[in-house]
Amino acid sequence: MTDRLKDELLTLALEAARRAGALLRDSRPADLGVAATKTSAIDVVTEMDIASEKLITGYLSEARPDDGFLGEEGSSTAGSSGVRWVIDPIDGTVNYLYGLPAWAVSIAAEIDGETAVGVVEIPSRGETFRAVLGEGAYVGDRRLEARPAPSLEQALVGTGFGYVTERRAAQAEIVRNVLPRVRDIRRGGSAAIDLCDVACGRLDGYYERGLNPWDFAAGELIAREAGARTGGRPGESLSTELAVAASPGLFEPLQQLLDELGAWHD
Repeated sequence: MTDRLKDELLTLALEAARRAGALLRDSRPADLGVAATKTSAIDVVTEMDIASEKLITGYLSEARPDDGFLGEEGSSTAGSSGVRWVIDPIDGTVNYLYGLPAWAVSIAAEIDGETAVGVVEIPSRGETFRAVLGEGAYVGDRRLEARPAPSLEQALVGTGFGYVTERRAAQAEIVRNVLPRVRDIRRGGSAAIDLCDVACGRLDGYYERGLNPWDFAAGELIAREAGARTGGRPGESLSTELAVAASPGLFEPLQQLLDELGAWHD
């Protein structure tokens, strides 16, 4: 994992995210509708999700034809270079569908299975978050630092919900129990943005069950490189089962509360 390779991957990820963000911002049809559904009738894909992923994979494949891909909208190739791109062409598709601003393009690059580069482009904010493993996290030219940890009772915590009815019901019960124990809860609708907001101090913590690798790959690296801690259940890595990110000092109390409440299962 050489510095030269990481720099190359970062440069490519930044340009791919910039191009996709511009496409999504400037070419959104006024009559944008649902092109397909996934886990349920409310888990939607738009024509712009598909166009964004096609743009990103086409650009990256031209530059590095031997790399692998894992994309939310179906791009999946093993590759032979040891590099795999993990792509969410629109994180926050429902927000994008409704014309709400909380959506992002998320691109991460893994080297031999370890996330080495992460970029989250948020066109509505005019912000580009980026991180390289071992080199810190930035938004624009500003180095990021997670907010000093408050007590759990004073923490502003972000979360999200799945699209399957049974899971949403369980998640609502978790929120019912978490809300009285924290300052407040925010639900933005984009895991990538929530993780970046932990990185830059707009949230003290964040948790969610049911994320996929493309939802968190870039954002988790950005949060960690900003000094936040990330994980799943106690002693486990962040995963589809449970994702937790928070300032050091808040991470363990929040993680322990979520584990006691059973936030890791439906």
